[in-house]
Amino acid sequence: MAGLGVQRLLVKELAPNDNSKNQPYLSSNLDVTNILPSGDVYIDVTVKGNRIMKAPLPLEWLQPDGTSAPAPNAKLILYPQYPEVRFSGFLMGAKNAPAELLTTRMCGRLLFFGITFDRRVIGWCAGPESQLAHALKGMGNLEQQGVFRRVPLALIRKKSSRELLLEELLRIHRKDWIVSKALNQGGEILPCRASNCVGYTLEAELGVARNGRAEPDFEGWEVKASQVKDYNRIPGSKVTTLMTPEPTGGFYKERGVEAFVRNFGYKDKMGRENRMNFGGVHRVGELHPTTHLTLTLNGYDFQGHSITDPEGSLSLVAKDGTEAASWSFAALLGIWKRKHALAVFVPGEVRTDPERQYRFGNDVRLAEGTSLTYLVKALAVGKVYYDPGIKLENAFAGKPALKRRSQFRIQSKNLGALYTLMNEVDVLG
Repeated sequence: MAGLGVQRLLVKELAPNDNSKNQPYLSSNLDVTNILPSGDVYIDVTVKGNRIMKAPLPLEWLQPDGTSAPAPNAKLILYPQYPEVRFSGFLMGAKNAPAELLTTRMCGRLLFFGITFDRRVIGWCAGPESQLAHALKGMGNLEQQGVFRRVPLALIRKKSSRELLLEELLRIHRKDWIVSKALNQGGEILPCRASNCVGYTLEAELGVARNGRAEPDFEGWEVKASQVKDYNRIPGSKVTTLMTPEPTGGFYKERGVEAFVRNFGYKDKMGRENRMNFGGVHRVGELHPTTHLTLTLNGYDFQGHSITDPEGSLSLVAKDGTEAASWSFAALLGIWKRKHALAVFVPGEVRTDPERQYRFGNDVRLAEGTSLTYLVKALAVGKVYYDPGIKLENAFAGKPALKRRSQFRIQSKNLGALYTLMNEVDVLG
């Protein structure tokens, strides 16, 4: 696994029903999409007329000679209405796939998933009495991650990823002021002079390259740094931008952004000439006083807080019923699954004299377990909200110029709503 570039190795002990006929069970909610990398989510209508979500899994089976070969039909089957995730198509068209183990109901089989830096999944399966299975038992209790256990690639290492992360954050805290910087993909430290360098500086200290991958990652943890005035006093009202997805439907998508702003926007409130804006906090179920649009959830049970229709959406709706903009659940899942199941939030202060520097606080928040269902519930109760900053300059004279910013945000005090578990930890002990 290590020879193929695997950086994180997971294992699941398979139950009798975990086979190619019944589709191995991977999760009781959609959190596995935040653990395993997968492709774009799409809606599939089965023969019985049921609508389900699917996402291709970039799986390759480990080969006898140490190389790997693709399983071109491997995919995750997502049932958000239950919720549940299963694994399918992993044997079809795959060279040297472990069919003899994955077509049986034998107890104790071990399914390994190795995740590489470039987000491929290397698979292997072992029998319950194999040498590998006995070696795994000898490693004792392994760190749990969803339905998986995490296998340390350096077998002599006895520390969990959480312990390693906290050790590094303690080291960084004790360094005090650190010159603003970023790490490129070639391993070079570069100066970072922009106002948003707090995250790049922390990632560089952790050895995470800028733009090296879609999500910053240290031992499986997503690293999020936020700039504050005093890292010992973090206001609960501080806002975090979660994502900036463009609408996938409605007037915005069909007629274009300029027409959207002209129809649903308003003249600049600060009196700037020749400009129209579309902005303001939009929460589910509340009519916005300026845009006169209401954010709604379609295909969602507000009492049971569950998704009832995989083809549902989050929509901005006008008083006359016009859908101004919408985001399908499939599109939101496609974005949200990039969020790691493990995340750490670190506060950082800044000073600019004599040069831009940051120092990072000792009180950090560790978050574990997230999924689309958490995001949609937080939208439903108003903790996550739509707060766009779309502007149209030269709206009435000259060549119109657009700036798009469809962002979803949350206050710091509400971040726990997006995770199964969130703890505040002092790295000083």
